[in-house]
Parts: sequence; C-alpha cells; structure tokens
Amino acid sequence: MPNDKIIIKGARLHNLKNLNCEIPRNKFTVITGLSGSGKSSLAFDTIYAEGQRRYVESLSTYARNFLQLMEKPDVDSIDGLSPAISIDQKTAPRNPRSTVGTVTEVYDFLRLLFAKVGTPHCPKCGKPIERQTLGQILEEVVKMPEDTKILILAPMIRDHKGQHSKIFEKIKKEGFVRVRVDGEVYPITDVPQLDENKKHSIEVVVDRLVVKDLDKKVQKLSSGQEIDLPNPNRTRLADSLETALKFGEGLLMIVDNDTGKAKTYSEHFACNTCHINVPEISPRSFSFNSPHGACPECHGLGTKLEIDPDLIIPNKNLTLAEGAIMPWSTTTSHLSWYNKILESVAKVHKFSMNVPVKKLSKEAMEIVLYGDKEREYTIQFGNKVNISGEENDAEDEETMFSNGYSTTF
Repeated sequence: MPNDKIIIKGARLHNLKNLNCEIPRNKFTVITGLSGSGKSSLAFDTIYAEGQRRYVESLSTYARNFLQLMEKPDVDSIDGLSPAISIDQKTAPRNPRSTVGTVTEVYDFLRLLFAKVGTPHCPKCGKPIERQTLGQILEEVVKMPEDTKILILAPMIRDHKGQHSKIFEKIKKEGFVRVRVDGEVYPITDVPQLDENKKHSIEVVVDRLVVKDLDKKVQKLSSGQEIDLPNPNRTRLADSLETALKFGEGLLMIVDNDTGKAKTYSEHFACNTCHINVPEISPRSFSFNSPHGACPECHGLGTKLEIDPDLIIPNKNLTLAEGAIMPWSTTTSHLSWYNKILESVAKVHKFSMNVPVKKLSKEAMEIVLYGDKEREYTIQFGNKVNISGEENDAEDEETMFSNGYSTTF
C-alpha cells in the first residue's frame, strides 16, 4: 500500500470514462473542471464512498447496524486510501462556533484523545507536570506566612448546574458542619436553595487553621543526634489535608481567609519547579465552547467586542440628558427608560446629567461606559403618594407608590 499517494485505476462512475489518476497524500488537492466533467463523481461518489465503505466494513456487525453503508463505486482499484470525511458545503451551519472539526465530529474524538493520552506540561518551564504527594502539599502550606488564616477545602462540585441537594445531604452525613457555595461559606444547616439553571461550585470546609509553628520540632540529644518530636499543629494539618484529598478525589483548595485568594493542589498534576498546580485534564479542557477550555479574553470565538468611546459619544458638547449617548438617542421608543437608568446611576455616583459630557470626570465616564458590577440601582416610575392618597414629592419612609412601580438592576 503506497504511503505517499492515492492511486485510482479504472473509475467509471457517471461521467468518468475509465479514469486513472494519482493524488498525493498529506497535501491540499483541489479538483477543478467544467460542470458535468465528473468532479463530484470522483471526489464524493468514488474516493469518499470507497473510503467510507472500507471503514464501515472494518467495524463489528453490531456497529454496522447503526451506519449506512454506501455502495461500492464502479472502479477497478483504489490504493493508499484512508477512512474519508465528506463535508457538504450546502449544509454547514453558519455559526462562529462551527468548524470543520465540530461539523465532522472529529473534534470530539481529538479532545478525548488529548485528555486520556496526552501528557500535561508546565506553561512556564515546559517540563512535564507530575503528581504532588501529601508530603509535598504539606511542605508548601508550612512555608506560608505565619499567622495566615487558611481554609482547607475539598471540591465536590465544580461549575455544574443543579440544586445539588444530594451533595449537601452527603456532606451532612459525613459530619462536616460548613460548606462553601460559590465563594461564600455557610453552615451546612443554612445553605440557601440553589438555582438549578445556573452553574455552581461547592466545596467542603474540612478545617480552619492559622499557620503558626508548623515546622517540625527537633530535639538535640547529648550525643549530638537530632530526633523529631510530635507537633500537634502539623499533625492536625496533615490529617486535614488527607481528608480534603479523600473527599475532593485528589484535589484540595487552600483559601486565604483574609484576602480570599485560593490555590488548588492536586495529587495528579503539579510542577515542582514552578509550583504551578492545574486540575486534571478532561475533554472540556480542550473545548473552545466550554469556559474551562476557552480563551478567557475572546471566549473561544477568536474575536473580542470592545467599546469605542468616540463612537458611543461622538459629540461631547451634548449632555447625557440631551442624548449624548448615540445608540440610545436613536432609539426614541426606549429613550425615557434609558434616561431613567442614567438618572439613577448619576444620583448614586453624584454627577450631573445636565452638564456637557466633556466636563464630566473620568470616574463618571467610566461608570457611564462600563458600569459598576458591585452596585444595584433602583429605578422608580409613577407618582409618589402618601397613605392618604395625596401627592407628595418628599422622599421619606411614610410614602409609597400607588400608580407606578420600581425595579432594581
């Protein structure tokens, strides 16, 4: 069987008249010609059909029941042919997340291959990442600054949708009293109900410690020999780490209770030179459609949307109230709603909507363009009336809304 080319002899399908040709392998080959000259007959009905037929015939009888076997093309022989893939340009979806790999489903097999057979390497030094032992993790924690308050966590759920009620029941049965849900620590008896349509992360709080006097204690004998003495703090830390690795299935997290910074340790993959820890590789690690494998900047699309302030606010002599924000000023049906939003934001951050944009502070423009994710704003519509029904513009606790509504965003 030739390794460098595909040899076709005596192809007589449709418009092909006893055609003999050779196609080089591992190269990009284009078949061109007039309409009706036999391009599709050669590419699809002969080469692809024979490659697909040979591949299906190599499968078990059971597997063949689920696949449609194409008829053998009218050709004397085809040598050097591998299993073939055909992509119909008319049925390919117009989706930015659709590629040749996803359309043919080869992408799924490649992700599985890389996850199961691949060897992870350190992104800094390039060395193969090795597993960390309990002793290595213990030594890293001991070297943390003294008096650091840490949480030892065992990951149970990592970015999966659901209410996970069975997980909480399991944690409670194991005797743990605290759990961290989406970054917040709760008593196991006071865990809020989770939205089943959102992704959640759940970690068991195995222990809470203060890094202090965790180094090994030694005593020097009169003979000069040094012996290790038991250190209760170090023993407790080792036991907690072992418990976290057990319930986290080889993973544990150390969280600085003051700063909130978390570091993941793994019995499976860690670089001892650069002290980099990575979670176990899985097929989703190689998926640009998954947040675990996609680029954090472009989210796997290869493009990034950004705001151009000069296009958003082309005329900086206008005020926000006059419609300085171009995309909003062209939408007259929603202009009142957008102005209400701006009024609420301006009131909270103490800037005026009635001065030209060019006179607003840099901080105010940052809020207008990019917002503040840490705040909530309440927008009020309708007349404010008191309990007796008289109109009242005063803002006090005695008033209420009767002919309007308020919303928070």
